[in-house]
Amino acid sequence: MAANASIVTRDTEELAEPTGNIYESVAIISKRAKQIATNVKEELNGKLAEFASTVDNLEEIFENREQIEISKFYERMPKPTAMAVEEFKNEEIYWKYKEVEQEEGEENQQ
Repeated sequence: MAANASIVTRDTEELAEPTGNIYESVAIISKRAKQIATNVKEELNGKLAEFASTVDNLEEIFENREQIEISKFYERMPKPTAMAVEEFKNEEIYWKYKEVEQEEGEENQQ
C-alpha cells in the first residue's frame, strides 16, 4: 500500500467531496481503519504464535531474531488510519447508507 508512514496535513474539502460531508467521510475512513487494524493484528498474532513456547527460558526469548524482524516490519508499516485515508482518496472503499436501503425496501413493498 502506498500510504505515507509520517504525519500528513489533509485537505478537508478534498476528503468531504465523495460524500458531501466531512463527518460522513471521517466515519467511513474510521470504520475502514478499524477493519485494517483488526486484520493486521490478526496477521501479526498468527505469525508470532509460531514462536510461542511453553518453556520460560529467557535466553530463547531474547535470541529469536526472526520474531524481532517480524515485529519491526509491522512497526514500520503505515498506520491503519493513513492506509484507510489513501483507500478513500483512491476510491477503493465501498460504502452505502442504511437509510437508502430502508427506503428502497419500503418502495419495493408498495
